[in-house]
Formats: sequence, structure tokens, C-alpha cells
Amino acid sequence: MDLITTATSSDESERAASVAVLPVGSFEQHGAHLPLVTDTVVACAIAKAVAERYDLFLLPPVTISCSHEHAAWRGTVSISATTLTAVVVDIARSLRASGIHRLAVINGHGGNYALANVVQEANVAGPAMTLFPTRADWDDARVAAGMHSTAHQDMHAGELEVSLLLHVAPEVVRDGFEQADHLADDRRHLLTRGMDGYTTSGVIGLPSHATTAKGKAVLEALVRSFADHHGLLPRAKA
Repeated sequence: MDLITTATSSDESERAASVAVLPVGSFEQHGAHLPLVTDTVVACAIAKAVAERYDLFLLPPVTISCSHEHAAWRGTVSISATTLTAVVVDIARSLRASGIHRLAVINGHGGNYALANVVQEANVAGPAMTLFPTRADWDDARVAAGMHSTAHQDMHAGELEVSLLLHVAPEVVRDGFEQADHLADDRRHLLTRGMDGYTTSGVIGLPSHATTAKGKAVLEALVRSFADHHGLLPRAKA
């Protein structure tokens, strides 16, 4: 997995990017077939592809975030929403001090609700930050990839995430995802009951439908849709 930047300060001085890209993942259970770092791998893969396409400053990932809904499973580690907010705000402040005034936060974990507020606040005086992918970006990517499941059905460790990892890091996908399907469409009390109120395996989704080709199509669609993010970006490379 060549997903974390190895650029030098000289490389970035030459690039002179006006936008930085920060992947935010998590360290949480993803059933028996995906690793705890799944969301970090997803965020890093998207961030790297976007940074390469638009010639942006790629940052290393935030690897632990708000995964409290997964606390019932051993291995899951979380920080508070307050801490996550402070980390992103501090990173943006440090970037501004070095002359980079715009930041794209690439969120790989749906439970990081605090990030939306961070971005909203940062943009009060004008475009300074974006949060990607949005729900619409994910929905468009699912359509482009011909996903069998819907986003609601395929919440966690399912068709989308397995497909992406089969594409970018197949060596970390373990056997058994073909038999791991589990649906729990009525999750109205997820915020109070947590994931273990709706699944014993940690899976909510249809991983049996995952393919490498779908993962590739999802990533390509996301890179295309990133271009529309609120005028944050310089002109894309031809």
C-alpha cells in the first residue's frame, strides 16, 4: 500500500500547491474480512488519487477518529469529536502559516459528523475548506460502478468498502467476505444503541457483491467529482 506521501520539503516547494489534502480515517472493526485500518486506507487512496490528479499537497492521514458506535468490538479505538475538531483546525492553522490557505478534508469514516461543522465554520469568510466525498459524491460513484446495493443497505464492511480495498490493497482483504452479507435497514437508534444493536458480525451490507472492477470505477468517479468542490481547486491538469 503506497498510500502515504514520501515527498520531501524540496518536492513540495517546487510543487507550490495552494490546496492541501488531508485524509481522515479511523481505527475500527470492519468484520472479520477487513482490517481495523480500512477507513484510513480508503481515505488515503482517495486523497492520493485526488492529489495526483490536481497536483495538490498530500498530507499524511489522521488514523484515529470518532468510532464510538463500534466500541463493542475489541480493537476499535476512538478520540472525542472535540479532539478531532481541534486536530483538523490546528492542521489548517499550520498550513496557513506556511502559505497554504485551502484544505480538502477527505473523510473515510461516516461517523465523523464533527467534520461538517469544522468545514462550515472555516468557510464563513469565503472558501477555505471542503469535505469530500459528500453523500452525493458517494451516490454518484456507486452508480458509476454499477453497485448492486444501495448506500443505506451497504453501510459498513460491505460491497463498497470491500471493492475499494480489492482495488487499492487486495492483500489486506481476508477470505470470507463472500459469505458475510448482513442487512439491517431499520437502524433508527444507531446513535444510542451502537452498531452491536444491529449486527453481531460487525457487518451491515453486501460484501459478497464486491469486485476489484467496482472499486476501480468508484475511485475514478470520485476523482472526477472532486473537481466541483466549491471553487477550492486550481485548474485541473490536462
